[in-house]
Amino acid sequence: MVINFRIESHSMQLRGFSSTSSRIFDFISLWILPVGYFLLLCALFFLPGRSLHHKLFYGLFSIPALIALCLRPRQFRELLQEPVIVAVLAFVLWALLSLCWGPHSDDSFGGMLKPPLHTLMLFVGCYLVVRYRSDVLSPMLFVAAVVALIATSFFLIRFIHHYEPGARLIGGGAFDNPLLSSHLFGFFCAYWLSISMSCRHGRLLWLSLPAMLIMFAAVIATGSRTPLVALTLAALWLGFICWNRRSLVMLGALAALGVAVTTLFSKMITERGDSYRFEIWQIALQKIAETPWIGHGYSASLAIDPGVGYSFQEPHSFALGVLYYVGILGFLPWLFFLGWGLLSSWRQRVQPLLIIASTWLVFGIGAGLTEGGGIISRPKEHWFLLWIPLALIAALSINQRARRLLTFPVQRLSASGLQQLGTDAQVIEEDGLGPKVLRLSDGSFLKLFRRRRWYTSGSFNPYSERFAINSEQLRTMGIPTPQVLNLYRLDDGSSAVQYAPLPGHTLRQVLQGITAPAVRQALVERFGKFMARLHEQGVYFRSLHLGNVLVLEDGEFGLIDLADLRIYPSPLSLSLRQRNLRHMQRYTVDKRWLFEDHLDALLQGYAMTASKSAVDNLHRQVLAGNTAARVH
Repeated sequence: MVINFRIESHSMQLRGFSSTSSRIFDFISLWILPVGYFLLLCALFFLPGRSLHHKLFYGLFSIPALIALCLRPRQFRELLQEPVIVAVLAFVLWALLSLCWGPHSDDSFGGMLKPPLHTLMLFVGCYLVVRYRSDVLSPMLFVAAVVALIATSFFLIRFIHHYEPGARLIGGGAFDNPLLSSHLFGFFCAYWLSISMSCRHGRLLWLSLPAMLIMFAAVIATGSRTPLVALTLAALWLGFICWNRRSLVMLGALAALGVAVTTLFSKMITERGDSYRFEIWQIALQKIAETPWIGHGYSASLAIDPGVGYSFQEPHSFALGVLYYVGILGFLPWLFFLGWGLLSSWRQRVQPLLIIASTWLVFGIGAGLTEGGGIISRPKEHWFLLWIPLALIAALSINQRARRLLTFPVQRLSASGLQQLGTDAQVIEEDGLGPKVLRLSDGSFLKLFRRRRWYTSGSFNPYSERFAINSEQLRTMGIPTPQVLNLYRLDDGSSAVQYAPLPGHTLRQVLQGITAPAVRQALVERFGKFMARLHEQGVYFRSLHLGNVLVLEDGEFGLIDLADLRIYPSPLSLSLRQRNLRHMQRYTVDKRWLFEDHLDALLQGYAMTASKSAVDNLHRQVLAGNTAARVH
C-alpha cells in the first residue's frame, strides 16, 4: 500500500508539472509572443532609444521563445523540416565556426553567441505565433502599420513646419539617421502597397492608398535613394505575384511616379553622386579576395576609407558583407534562403500574408544592394530588411504545409453567379436576411456568412476561411469534418464556403429516435469520451451542442458548423471546459439527456480520456448548473 501511495503521489506530481508547463507554454505562445512581435515591428517609432527596443525584444520575444522551445523541444522537429530555417541554421553555425580563424574579439564567446541566438529565436517565436495565434497576425500587422502611419504623419508635419533647404527627415522615437529611418518608412510603405493589391474591402483600399502615399512621402523626405530602388522592386514583385486588374493600374502608376520623382527630385537623386559606393565596393572586393572561401571571420572588423579621411564600418552591401565575414561558403546558404523564401512564397501565394512577407523580403533585397553589411546583429533597422520578413515567410510556409493556414484559393462570386449556383437549391437554414445554408443540386452544401464591419476580426479572417482551416486541422487530428470544396467572396462583402456534407445524423436526432434507455446511455457515454478527446487535444468548440455533432454511418462522431472553433496548444484549462459545458447547458433537451438522465454515463465516458480533476470539475459544473436551474 505504501508503494502504491508513492507511485500515485509521484504520478500526481508529474501530472501537476505537466499541467504547469502546459499553462506556461500556452501563456507564452498565446499572449507574450504576439505582444513582443507587435512591439518589435513598431516600437522604434515611439521608444526613446534602441537599447529599450533591444530589451523589449529580449524580454517579450527572444527569451520567451527559448523557454517555450525548452518546454516543448519536439517543436524543433517541425522547424527543421523547413528549408529556409535549415539554411539559416547552417549560415549561423558557419558564422560561429568562423570565430576559429577570425581575429580575437574583446567580446567573450558568450557575447558573440547572443546575436545569432536572438536571430534564431526570432524564427522560433514567429513559428509559434503563426501556429497558435494566426488569427491575430493580420490584425496585429495592420495595427502596427497604423501606429507607424500615425507616428510618421507627426514626423512629416514637424519636418515640414521646421523645414530648411537641404534638411533630411530623421523622425522621432529611436530614429537617429535618415538612411536607417528610410528603411522603416519603406518597410511600412511596402506593407500598405501590399494591402492595396490584395485587400478585399473597398474601405480598406481607400485607407491603404493614402497611407502608402504618406509613407512614401516620408521616404522621399529622408533624401535616401536606396529605398526608392527597393520599393520599385517590391512593386514589380507585387504586380506579378498578385496578377490582376490592379497590377496593370499599379504598373502604370509606378511608371508615372517614376517620371514624377525623377522630374521633381532629380537634384536629390544626382547631387550626392554615388556617395562613394563604387570606391567602397572596390576596396571591399579587394579585402574579400584575400580569403574568398572562408572569409575574415564573424568577429572581424571592417574599416574602409574611400579617400575621404574617415572610415566606413560597412561595405554598403549585404552581399559584400556576407562575403567579407564568412566567404563563399557562408554566402551559399545566404543565397539559398533568400531564393527559397521567394520561391516558396510564389508557390503558396494563395496566402495573403505570404504576399506581404515576400514583398518585404524583396524590399529588403533591393535596399541591401547598396546598404548594410553586418551579417548578424542585435535587433535594429537592418532586421526589417532581412530577418523579420524571412522569419515570417518560414513560419507561414511551415504552417501552410501543415494545413493550419488557408490552402484554398478564394474565388469571386457575383450576384448572378450565386443565383445560378443556387438554382434548384433547398434552403436548410435562414434568418431575417435570407438563406444561410443551402443544399445545392449536386448534393453539396453552401454556407453563407454575412458581411461584417470592415474593422472587425471577420474582415481580416473571414468566417468562411476559418471554417475551411478548422475543417482541415480537425481532419489531420483524426476528427471527421465536412470536406471543403470551394471558398467564395461575394460582391457585397459576404463570404461563403461550399462543402461536401458528412453522411450521418445529428446526435440530437439520434438520441430522439432511441427508445431504449440502455442504448441511449451507451451513446451518451461514447459522447463523453469524444468530448474529453476534444478537450484533451485543445479543441475549444464554442458552439458545441448535440446539433453540431454528427453520428456517422460507421458509428463515429464528426463535427459540423466549424467557424466558431479554436485549437489551443495544450489540453483545455478547467475554465475553458467549464465555459464549453455552460454553452451545452443552455439547450433544454441536451441538458436533460446529458446532465440529468445520463450524467453518470457522460462522466464515465469523459473519465476514459480526461484526468480525474477534469472529471470532478465537470461534475461540479453540472451540479451547479442544475441547482441554479432549480432555483430559477
